[in-house]
Amino acid sequence: MAVAKWNGVILAESDAVKMVEGNLYFPPDSVNREYLHESDTRSTCPWKGLAYYYDIVVGGEVNKDAAWHYPDPKQAAEEIAKHVAFWKGVEVTP
Repeated sequence: MAVAKWNGVILAESDAVKMVEGNLYFPPDSVNREYLHESDTRSTCPWKGLAYYYDIVVGGEVNKDAAWHYPDPKQAAEEIAKHVAFWKGVEVTP
């Protein structure tokens, strides 16, 4: 069971994660969205498309742009559509 955790809170856990470029992408229904707040940040990957970011907020602490997802990825990355990945100090264990 893969788990994403920050500040003692489980943000996501699943047996159905996808590994892409060294990052684990959690299925949409495995993510605890109460801690994710849409950010205005966007980035573009040449083969995955446009990424949208979330700030993670736990106990009043904010981890800016610490999660991202591809709501409408390019065809090459369809398997991670709407899946969420984490970084910036979020502990992700496979």
